[in-house]
Amino acid sequence: MAKNSIKEDEELNKVSNIELLLRLFSYLKPYKMTVAIVLIIMIYVMVCGLLNPYLLMLAIDNYISKDNINGLIGISIVLLIFNLISLFASKIRINMMAKVTNTVLLEIRQQLYDHIQKLSFSFFDNRPVGKILARVIGDVNSLQDMFTNSITSFIPEVLTLICVTIVMFSMNIKLAIVSVSILPLLGLSLFSIETYSRKRWQVYRQKRSNSNAYTHENFSGIRVIEAFAKEKTTSSNYLDLTCDMMNSFIKAVRLNDTFWPIVTISSGIGTILVFWYSISLLKSGEISIGMIVAFISYVTMFWRPIIDISNFYNTLITNFAAGERIFEILDIEPNITNLNDKKMPPIEGLVEFKNLTFSYDIGEPILKNINFKIKPGETVALVGPTGAGKTTIVNLISRFYDCNEGEVLIDGQNIKYVDLESLRYQMGIMLQDTFLFSTSIKENIRYGKLNATDEEVIAAAKAVNAHGFITKLKNGYDTEVNERGSRLSVGQRQLISFARALLADPRILILDEATSNIDTHTEKLVQEGIAKLLHGRTSFVIAHRLSTIRDADKIMVISDGTIKEVGTHDELIDMKGHYYDLYMSQYKFLNEGA
Repeated sequence: MAKNSIKEDEELNKVSNIELLLRLFSYLKPYKMTVAIVLIIMIYVMVCGLLNPYLLMLAIDNYISKDNINGLIGISIVLLIFNLISLFASKIRINMMAKVTNTVLLEIRQQLYDHIQKLSFSFFDNRPVGKILARVIGDVNSLQDMFTNSITSFIPEVLTLICVTIVMFSMNIKLAIVSVSILPLLGLSLFSIETYSRKRWQVYRQKRSNSNAYTHENFSGIRVIEAFAKEKTTSSNYLDLTCDMMNSFIKAVRLNDTFWPIVTISSGIGTILVFWYSISLLKSGEISIGMIVAFISYVTMFWRPIIDISNFYNTLITNFAAGERIFEILDIEPNITNLNDKKMPPIEGLVEFKNLTFSYDIGEPILKNINFKIKPGETVALVGPTGAGKTTIVNLISRFYDCNEGEVLIDGQNIKYVDLESLRYQMGIMLQDTFLFSTSIKENIRYGKLNATDEEVIAAAKAVNAHGFITKLKNGYDTEVNERGSRLSVGQRQLISFARALLADPRILILDEATSNIDTHTEKLVQEGIAKLLHGRTSFVIAHRLSTIRDADKIMVISDGTIKEVGTHDELIDMKGHYYDLYMSQYKFLNEGA
């Protein structure tokens, strides 16, 4: 997928109407029995509607004209009973269909959410989060009317239209032909509108997605916006995006609104033609007054389903774009998948890269022919300039990406051929940008082990020296941290993430610049906790602050996608190579700063 910015419209794969409808309605298969019951109820309601004009004709021609009061009362009672039952049945089918529709929408949304979670990092790298949210929430909600109307309106109305047409032709062929003569022109007009309307709704959803993405990004970075006093700039940009969305909506609705006038005008013309032609038939004695009244009722019943079908067709066009956007996501295949069901056994911690080459895109590799072996329990520090490939190495260990050439082995097993969950469950990853959920400190720590007791949570916090500041908070471990932990300092958030990782007890631990934002005082407090965290685990530590990794069992200097040097701190200092230069330049900088 090509990179997609906030203001850039998303490209969609073109899908035929029939293919899209079949795929959408496939979600109704598990509820076919309920749908069948709804259809039976609708057929009953339809039959009652069809009987009304016929019974009215009988009442006029056979009872009213002959002053037969008893017969008129009898037929009135029959009409009343049929219509009361029809009213009750309509309420039942509405409730049943509403339940089915909401259940189907829940399934689609859950399927979409689950699928997105399985997609590779490259998917999220190339798409703003706000655009993903627009599909999970807005586009799924847009399908509600379509599912409901397809059963409660479209199918019954089609059946009604067929039955009314049959009745009309059986009553009088001439009047029936006059009634339907306007249909070809109507069909041609609606088809022409649909061709352009669908494109306009696609544009509207793209513009709405852009607006959602921009809103999400700005509110996520509100501190930066306010710090640089850019509120007016962002407001102006938001207004531009909102105006684009509004204008595209107006264009789509304006075209859609032509449906009703065209159908209504056609209905009026058809009815006028029936009245005009029925006069000559009445004069010639071919039809009775009762038949005219009944036929006009059937003409009204004939045009009502056409109007409703047109409305449903209008709904389809409006929501086709939503369906396309949902299935476009569902059709994206994850780059990283389970190639078999082989579970990763308990990890001992032997990590090996063999002849490994990797690139994110076609072009110059990020890593070139990397080879190393790390023993269980060793702490390995990765150092080097920005963009050298340090984070890429730990991403490959976690199998967030697959290498282009070579192998990544853990305990002698190629991680490409083991179950992903069983692999990552035994790994702990801590990033520079610590992420906390909008819940209590206790629940954020417990995320490392969901069935952990309160005592285990507190013990983990004590081990990394987080217990002290937590107990000083007003609500202690029950303190709500707000979204992304904004109520806490950067150092406090990282201490909580250390406790979370310790509680998870991973066999392989990855610290990617995890201490870079901790002040000197906090760093001293956390060093003991980190030592406990690293003990007995194979650990990979990425750090630009070289003073934090002096005690590592092994230091690998990464530059230009290759391993330049490997050794302990003292060994690399004695070599007076790349590491020596990095260390001395940093030492000199700190001294000058002091």
